Amino acid sequence: MGSFSSNFLRLLSHTKLLTSHVNQGQHEQALSLFHQIHSSLSLSLDPFVFPLALKSCAALSFSQLGATIHAYTYKASFVSNPFVACALVDMYGKCTSLESARQLFDESPERNVVVWNSMISLYARCNDIGNALELFRMMDVAPNSSTFNAIIAGFAETEDGFSKAVLCYREMGRMGLRPNLITVLALLRACLGMADVNLIEQIHGYSIRNDIDPDPQLRSGLIEAYGRCGCLDRAHLVFLSMRNRDVVAWSSLISAYALHGQAKAALEVFEQMEKANVRPDGITYLGVLKACSHAGLADEAQLYFSRMRVRYGVEASSDHYACLIDVLSRAGRLHQAYEVIKKMPVKVTAKAWGALLASCRTYGEVELAEIAGRALFEVEPENPANFVILARIYASNGRFEEAERLRREMIKRGMKAAPGSSWDYDREDLKSSNNQAYSACC
Repeated sequence: MGSFSSNFLRLLSHTKLLTSHVNQGQHEQALSLFHQIHSSLSLSLDPFVFPLALKSCAALSFSQLGATIHAYTYKASFVSNPFVACALVDMYGKCTSLESARQLFDESPERNVVVWNSMISLYARCNDIGNALELFRMMDVAPNSSTFNAIIAGFAETEDGFSKAVLCYREMGRMGLRPNLITVLALLRACLGMADVNLIEQIHGYSIRNDIDPDPQLRSGLIEAYGRCGCLDRAHLVFLSMRNRDVVAWSSLISAYALHGQAKAALEVFEQMEKANVRPDGITYLGVLKACSHAGLADEAQLYFSRMRVRYGVEASSDHYACLIDVLSRAGRLHQAYEVIKKMPVKVTAKAWGALLASCRTYGEVELAEIAGRALFEVEPENPANFVILARIYASNGRFEEAERLRREMIKRGMKAAPGSSWDYDREDLKSSNNQAYSACC
């Protein structure tokens, strides 16, 4: 009896430590402890240990170890435990495939709402909202808030799903289920797509009434949501209401000002952030560089770009380079922008080449326009705008044969100019000034 009691207390102590490791994201330590528990205790493990180990397997993509643990749970007759089944479904979905997870889900003898939610969440996270909804309609147990959260989050990640996410939220309320922090965060993503200020205000009000508002992640989300909709004063008020402003909150406010062309305000907030000893990250600097771009602050952009790497050790991504190239190009420093492109240690994106090409048209730079145009034809061969812009550059510089060649290439590829950038516009623009230009573009 004493040995059993001692072993049980050891197992309980180990389980608490294992839970702590998993909750803190220390998954390697968690799996090491699980191995120690499994190999050292004479007492049989209870089913509460396995979901923790499987969660760590999923986080580290250790599919083979997950399969080994699955085999042990099968031998110990724990597979029928819904919490073990839930962890297994989640692990296979993240480490192996949705098909493997679905097969295990279908074979589970006891499926409570947690198991259903696990499979629905996997579909939603993989942008397979169709299967997530189908499974939702098949549920033979009552859905809970987590079920709706998964569907709302899935809709919020699709271009045509923003209004559906809101409808799902309304249905959740009709069923008497209370939205929680996860619901609100998912809804905010939908609000960004819809630019619905009224809904943002409703979410904000609900979060205050239900004491969700103090969460820093939510407040940063509200700053971004208000900022995207142009409600900069409200975004700033939410920011000021925060006691502990982390890098996400600062970055959200900087990006909000930058998005709406208020470069001075964005850069002032960045200076305040540095004075507050909050270390900026890559997203912070994206906002700073975009602010410089909107204001045409080429020298300042170069200084910030250099400081980002030298002072803070933030490695520049393709998006950072695209911002720098954009601000240099807008300032007419086209060859300097091209030199940046040639020396980029990361992949040159369509954004970078597109910024250069657009400014080549503004400044009448044909040679670099040809280089940027050819690069864009390879990076995004189905985008007709690149052909149209380069053709316009050719035509405006009297090189009508090249413009006609691009027009024929577009026809050959089955392309049509997007509304607002049509060839008809070019015809009317050039007809009055030069009949040859009209012939080349018609």
